[in-house]
Amino acid sequence: MVRTRTSPVNPLSSDDLRHEEVDITFLIWAVSRSTADLVDAALRPTGLSGDEFAIYSMLASSTAITPSELARWMAAAPTTVSSYVKRLEARGHIERIPNPEDKRSYRVQLTAEGRHAHARAAALFRSVRDRVHTALGPQERAVRDALLALRPVLDEIRSTSISTVSEA
Repeated sequence: MVRTRTSPVNPLSSDDLRHEEVDITFLIWAVSRSTADLVDAALRPTGLSGDEFAIYSMLASSTAITPSELARWMAAAPTTVSSYVKRLEARGHIERIPNPEDKRSYRVQLTAEGRHAHARAAALFRSVRDRVHTALGPQERAVRDALLALRPVLDEIRSTSISTVSEA
């Protein structure tokens, strides 16, 4: 379920953030929040959140994947993935199928109804994606490269932090 905001948010501008010399980790969080809010708002008529749309998109681009593979893509805990699987399954949007490589586990895939829900959401998402692409213009490649450089840094720190916490 996607929450409906009762009042508009007037976030700090890039100039404000630059002037305040906001820490890069907080800046990453702020950009993430703005992105989530933008995508959630665009997808609201479909009843899907941005996170759910990302999962549907991942499933739409493959035949079926295991929850472990889904967790790697999402950088999420298995319990988080399990929660999504149960919720999307209850909607009739995904189904579990036996994993031919390991009879003890399963794969998930979109149902016809799930593919229809994804197509509706994709049409709304496309306008957001196109507007971001247009607004970034020639900077898009540099932004993409910066994000691709950032992801492994964050993942390495996450994996080190998880090990450190587990050892304590």
